[in-house]
Amino acid sequence: MVNNNRLYWTLQIGGWLLYAFLQIISSVLASGSVNVKRVVFLVYEALLCLFVTHVFREFINKNKWLYLGLPRLIPGILLSVSIMAIMVYFLRMPVSLLLGFYDEHVALDLQHVFGLTSIYVLIFFLWSILYFTYQYFERYNRSLKYEASMNEIELNNLKSQLNPHFIFNALNSIRALVDENPGKSKQAINQLSNILRNSLATDKKGLTNFEDELKTVRDYLGLESIRFEERLKTEFDIHPESQKFMVPPLMIQTLVENGIKHGISKLTAGGVIQMKTVVDGEHLKISIRNSGHLTTNPKRSKKGLGLKNTVQRLKLIYGNDATFRIVNENDKFVLTEISIPQTHNYESINRG
Repeated sequence: MVNNNRLYWTLQIGGWLLYAFLQIISSVLASGSVNVKRVVFLVYEALLCLFVTHVFREFINKNKWLYLGLPRLIPGILLSVSIMAIMVYFLRMPVSLLLGFYDEHVALDLQHVFGLTSIYVLIFFLWSILYFTYQYFERYNRSLKYEASMNEIELNNLKSQLNPHFIFNALNSIRALVDENPGKSKQAINQLSNILRNSLATDKKGLTNFEDELKTVRDYLGLESIRFEERLKTEFDIHPESQKFMVPPLMIQTLVENGIKHGISKLTAGGVIQMKTVVDGEHLKISIRNSGHLTTNPKRSKKGLGLKNTVQRLKLIYGNDATFRIVNENDKFVLTEISIPQTHNYESINRG
């Protein structure tokens, strides 16, 4: 996958150096000779433009202008490029003074100021068009990649999340409860129904509310607790602001199932599943801790299927903005951690 930051700097530096080169060539052709001071001034001007446009890019990203509609975006760009043009015009003056080019009467002449700033406005406006066009195509391309990947991994994903053994075990557990505890069996049927409904909806959306995902996890653990009884203990520590985030559907449930299937189910005494969330600025950190021990055995490919899909989905949706790791915390627990950014930056994933 292309490093977007490296590509940005390559195009940014290369583009403004090309601008300086063309300005120098024009100056040489106009004067018929090479003026070293003029070359220095033009290189400084290009570097100044590079700096100003980079600050503008940071402003765009910080204020999420990539997700504004055209009626709000166009006036903002026009105002911004006008301010940038005026800034560049006046920031050129100290260097022109040092190099002996400064002429107060020309520099402060309103007609001259308007004419040169208009040129800068046009240059910065063209820069903005190129930047926004690339970003829109990149976002659209990422959305297409996500949809293509979802089609490719959908069957494997569902197998890893809702395998026949789980459904079989859940139905057997419910059947055993029908006579013994009708009320609990009804609750279990509702839980299984919720999980099946959410699973079938995974191919229709790229992101879901954290609250809905948490309900799926609770329903799943509720069903598993019928089967494991006292061998399965669950603990939740959910940050109240977690609900403002969105997450890839069934991702957390997959990780919880992985902890039970490859950890707790293999322990005679059972164990505990702990889920904790922390909101750190614009990132949601999800920690899942389960009893057991993580082994790296290449023959156990089925174990890694859900984890590989999780990593792939995170990469496709968030790029480098999300992190994932799974480690042995000690001899008794496996820790799985995910950190995802606030997802209003990725609303396009949910748009068909």
